[in-house]
Amino acid sequence: MLLESFPPEEAGMAMALFGLGVMVGPTIGPTLGGYLVDNSGWPWIFYINIPVGIVAAIMIAAYVHDPEHQRKPSAIDYIGIALLTVSVGSLQFVLEHGQREDWFDSRVILWLTVVGVGGWFALMWRELTTDHPAIDFRVLRHRQMWVGTLLGVVMGVGLYAMSFTLPVFLQSNLRMTAEQSGIVLLPGAIATAISMAVVGRITNKFDPRLIIAGGAAIFATAAWQLSRITGQSGATDFFWPLVERGVGLGMMFVPLTTITLAELDPKELPQGVGLYSFFRQLGGSFGIAGIATLVARYTTQYREVLGEHVAMNDPIALGRIDMLTRGLMAKGADQWTARQNALRILDGQLFGQASVIAYSRIYMIAAALILLLIPLLLLVRQTKSAAGPEHAMME
Repeated sequence: MLLESFPPEEAGMAMALFGLGVMVGPTIGPTLGGYLVDNSGWPWIFYINIPVGIVAAIMIAAYVHDPEHQRKPSAIDYIGIALLTVSVGSLQFVLEHGQREDWFDSRVILWLTVVGVGGWFALMWRELTTDHPAIDFRVLRHRQMWVGTLLGVVMGVGLYAMSFTLPVFLQSNLRMTAEQSGIVLLPGAIATAISMAVVGRITNKFDPRLIIAGGAAIFATAAWQLSRITGQSGATDFFWPLVERGVGLGMMFVPLTTITLAELDPKELPQGVGLYSFFRQLGGSFGIAGIATLVARYTTQYREVLGEHVAMNDPIALGRIDMLTRGLMAKGADQWTARQNALRILDGQLFGQASVIAYSRIYMIAAALILLLIPLLLLVRQTKSAAGPEHAMME
């Protein structure tokens, strides 16, 4: 609707402003949510949506209108919607619960995998053979579209991998409150807003592939910097990496959307935008589930490795246990209780360090995923005009 409503020379800025809501909103959310949880109680993270939703509904009724050429479909693809729900829901459950259920040792996980994969193939067959598909996969015949969608999936996985893990790390490992972790994330959201505003103005003047490649490099650098965090890191250690992440994100979102939709005609735009957004969100959703699984696996793995170096006959380990025992006895505990608590404290410290290493590895994975964007850009034709699909001229 944006591309159809704005003139070509303003389309880049329109997409940039739209991107502010898509990308900055989820980043500002933890700040507001943290404040509400710490000061008003957790139910307010739901109540806050009521006035926002009312205002949004009023503004949509007043300002958002369907284009003249749009026609409602004569039928709704209920079968496609059902297949989409079953396939995506099954695979999401597998990713989120596979780790705790020992993966394919569980019959539930095994059968849901079969249902999810089978449902996905059935969905594609259905949507390619029906006259009124819920998801029109036919738009992927355009090279810009399928390459841009693939890039969007990669970006979604890398983005949400960091967005999901950072608040968890700040609160579980660094013992920050919800509000404090939200404040730490706020500079990155501001950087994204500024970056998108600038990129929206220059998208028509530069090759969007170069802008995306630069953003991917900056984003990957930020992820690498975050991979070097420790259990002793403070809020200031996150400032510049998150600012760089925000700048890189802003540089990727607007031009990537532009090149993805560049070959579509006006009638294909609604399905193209929907498909692109769907796969980007799907990549993020699966990315979160996969990353949560990897964090748990890596933490367990590194906990075992570290534990091998803390033998009861190791002088350093014995010295640490004795120091903790004496400290607890000085607080009034008897020797046996103090020693048991010292062992629990040491085990907790090992778990904490294993968790830090696990998160470090996750950020390196995020950096590698984002860098995959750069060679994929070679598949994209140079867009001389990024103003909109109907105005895009391809070499």
